[in-house]
Amino acid sequence: MEALPDLSTLSDPELRELIAELEREENEISYRRRILHGKIDILRAELVARLKAEGETELGELDLARLVDILSHKSAPAVPDDS
Repeated sequence: MEALPDLSTLSDPELRELIAELEREENEISYRRRILHGKIDILRAELVARLKAEGETELGELDLARLVDILSHKSAPAVPDDS
């Protein structure tokens, strides 16, 4: 990350342009993040669909519904109770 220039040396228009430039960069990063989240959601949905299709044959000992919930972020993994 680049350091900010000496702000006292910038004119008002230069300061406004720097703000605009950083806002454009922020928007590009935000857009890229949304695209990545969309791809992650698609991949998770595919994995969940495959797990559901496999059903009890390969996942007989696992709680398939719980695993699907965890992978689809419907619930957080349970913390074991030590009592």
